[in-house]
Amino acid sequence: MNRPVSSRGKGRRTFFAAVLLLISGLLTAPAVAAAGSPTGLVTLGLRGWQVQSSAVATESPAEISSPGFDPKGWLPVKPDDAGAPGTEINALLQNGACPNVFYSDNMRKCFGYTDQLGPVTVARFAVPWWFRTDFTVPAGKDAKLIVPGVVGEADVWVNGTIVAGRDVVSGAFAGHTFDLTALLRPGRNVLAIEMYPNDPTRMYTLDHVDWSQIPPDNDTGIQYPVQLQLSDALTGSNAHVVQQNAADLSSSTLTAKLDVTNNSNRAQDGEVSATIMPPDGGAPILLRQAVSVPASSTKTVSFTPVTLEHPRLWWPYSMGDQPLYTLTTTVSQHGEVSTTSRETFGIRTVSTRLVGKSPQAPDGARIFAVNGKEFVFRGGGYAPDLFLRYSQADVAHQITLIKSLGLTGIRLEGHDMPDDFYQQMDRAGLLVLGGFLCCDAWQPDSEQNLTDRDFRIMHDSALGIGERERNHPSVITYGWSDNEPLPRQESVSLAGFAEADFQVPIIASAEYKSTKVLGPSGEKEGPYDWVPPSYFYDSTHFDTGDPTRTNVGGAWGFASEQSAGDTVPTLDSIRRFLSPDEQAKLWQDPEYNQYHANFEPGHGGYAFGTLYTFDTALAARYGTWFDLDSYVKLAQLANYENTRAQFEAFLDHSVDPDNPSTGVVYWKLNTGWPSLLWSLYNYDGDQPGAFYGAQKANKPLHALLSYDDNTVAVDNLGPGTQRDLSVEVKVHDLSGNVLDDRQASGISLNSQEVRTGVLKPALPASGPVYFVELILSQHGKVVDRNVYWRSTQPDVVDWPATQGEPQATMKQYANLQGLRTLPASQVSVTATTPVKGRTSVTITNTSNVVAFFVRADLTQARSATWDENDIVLWPGQSQVITAGYDAAELPGAKPVVTVSGFNTATVTTG
Repeated sequence: MNRPVSSRGKGRRTFFAAVLLLISGLLTAPAVAAAGSPTGLVTLGLRGWQVQSSAVATESPAEISSPGFDPKGWLPVKPDDAGAPGTEINALLQNGACPNVFYSDNMRKCFGYTDQLGPVTVARFAVPWWFRTDFTVPAGKDAKLIVPGVVGEADVWVNGTIVAGRDVVSGAFAGHTFDLTALLRPGRNVLAIEMYPNDPTRMYTLDHVDWSQIPPDNDTGIQYPVQLQLSDALTGSNAHVVQQNAADLSSSTLTAKLDVTNNSNRAQDGEVSATIMPPDGGAPILLRQAVSVPASSTKTVSFTPVTLEHPRLWWPYSMGDQPLYTLTTTVSQHGEVSTTSRETFGIRTVSTRLVGKSPQAPDGARIFAVNGKEFVFRGGGYAPDLFLRYSQADVAHQITLIKSLGLTGIRLEGHDMPDDFYQQMDRAGLLVLGGFLCCDAWQPDSEQNLTDRDFRIMHDSALGIGERERNHPSVITYGWSDNEPLPRQESVSLAGFAEADFQVPIIASAEYKSTKVLGPSGEKEGPYDWVPPSYFYDSTHFDTGDPTRTNVGGAWGFASEQSAGDTVPTLDSIRRFLSPDEQAKLWQDPEYNQYHANFEPGHGGYAFGTLYTFDTALAARYGTWFDLDSYVKLAQLANYENTRAQFEAFLDHSVDPDNPSTGVVYWKLNTGWPSLLWSLYNYDGDQPGAFYGAQKANKPLHALLSYDDNTVAVDNLGPGTQRDLSVEVKVHDLSGNVLDDRQASGISLNSQEVRTGVLKPALPASGPVYFVELILSQHGKVVDRNVYWRSTQPDVVDWPATQGEPQATMKQYANLQGLRTLPASQVSVTATTPVKGRTSVTITNTSNVVAFFVRADLTQARSATWDENDIVLWPGQSQVITAGYDAAELPGAKPVVTVSGFNTATVTTG
């Protein structure tokens, strides 16, 4: 059996420190070596794959992988935008097996059901499946097959011969390179990969934990493109740049690296070159070097370092621009080009440290900085499509949603994405916190039952991850999930990262844990189910007997994953994925295990398959509902106030010198399918109350009212200093009458600055619900308006019963039922579309009562994203909100906008 041909960097140094300097960029497929010459890196299967179960395709592997085999009756599969054929279920879906697979429980009806992580239990998918494609190669070229990992394990066959077996090809991120030169023939060749069922509890692959239902095939398949490297005697690979930045960022020293492999049985001489091109043109830097490579070996070429004075720095979008440099490399012999490569990279420094040691955080809290600028990380947990179908357009749309939310980035737990994803994140200036999965093989209890093979896969996975992500400035850290790594697991993984020159900070755990090598993580997890808004402002209650600080979710430290649980989408979205019976259950039966929550029935503890805890709190705080529409309306209010409070609390407490909050990851940003659980936006792009509550909290210039001391804070989350700011706080009764009015002016805020205690309004001590309105202005123009509905009866958490649990046990709920007494209001609506793809809507409250929680929708365009929504208007007040969308969704049609509210009938204009 052929073993992988190693092209890994040898002798690369390990460098892990509090401040890590690196260069990052965008890896793209090398160009063809010469016009019309089929030399370079080729993605196989771009014209299609054929997929079939081994229960149907019963011929021998040698026969199936032979060019003469006829795959009649096999499933034709188009690759996704990453160039990969995807999963077994994807193959069935492409061939019409289950129309509207995400509607109701169609996935269960079509493909079966499993309710726990582990081996595939559905018979249809419990056998190997074949993925087959053909290709042609020119004569006289060296050819290497690159398999960048598989979801499951695989036997790889080419032209009737096994290249590698499942003992080698195992792991979603462990890549392998195989020399095929002797196996290929002129004309048609065949690659056939026999995929063995994924078992994430014993294979180093991936799963969806408890975020959704479990795909019955366990996502068995191929999620990254399989490629063929064609070259002459010398092959270039693994091109990248390592940087060392001056402490003051006034200069950057760049070292370009390239592995050169000699494919022949005698020594070879050649020339390698590297060109560094500045952003937006400018004079390129050209480096050349002669190279001599012994027979059948690989040499890492490190070009002479070059120092750039005053380099253009890459920043997160909330702090600056995203200039990208370009590295191209060429390997030549005798004036003939063998291989080339091209990638872009950004120059930036990532640093991290522990701050604010306290009884709650005895080692301190993790904080990150880019280019020396520390900030409060605000993000969400990202999930790919449930069947790993990669779409460039969908990712672009989600990036629009993420930036509309005002978030600084995302967390990827165990789902390292195709290269295009990181390219888009780089260009968008969004940050990525990477890391391994929890709750499966990546989190072993001990090393006793692990073998050398396990540790080899761990090492190769870290190496593959590092090589895939080191070139992207958006990726700023990587780490483990719930548990810290075991000693040998840590050692081999860090070695793999080091060999890849992956020099981001590596974190021991997403919980408050540590290792001797990496030190304390400074992070914590939880809660995951309903808690009141005020919960996030608590910074004193914690279980001294739990050193992991799990489910202590108040705004202190770095919260790697937490939220208040269920998210109820808008009615339009609900009707797109829930059946009439499921819709009825949604408002009538809180204990019903909704298929579109997850597979865990019951409630309490870590069972998230019902909306029971959320519904209990909703009824207690807002009153009971009488139909689906009234339930959804109340749920939007509850989700909005909770997501707003979570993000605002971490901003408000970030300036606490004794116990600061340093970052928060909302769990989850999305779940890869239509969901009632956790998502800030739904699979269809739906933006419910949870979305707009989070968006409000993360506005670039923002004023907030804290829940702990009822003071006003202001923040600047944008890139530059903001001056001439003023803030006004007004307290209104349910009729909109002003009860208190206070102002502060002459405020200046640096980028990422938060200033607390600016004002303290006089709030009612008794009576019904009241409103608090914050108005932030700059140069006399309103830049942010934030309205709270508050109760004089506070939420009171039973802390001894709550500690350690993923939801709150309550002694008392706030009483917001006075909102149900609001009289009906009327609004007028005008819409203008000055440019295609952008519509502004003026909403005016024409009645003499409060128009509460008024929402605009542009249902013709699923891509529409509003800069503000779910607003409150006093009698006679107007507000303009604007939607951006893809104009192609309205070819020649006039935008039709619908406006409705909690106490406002629907108005349509267009």
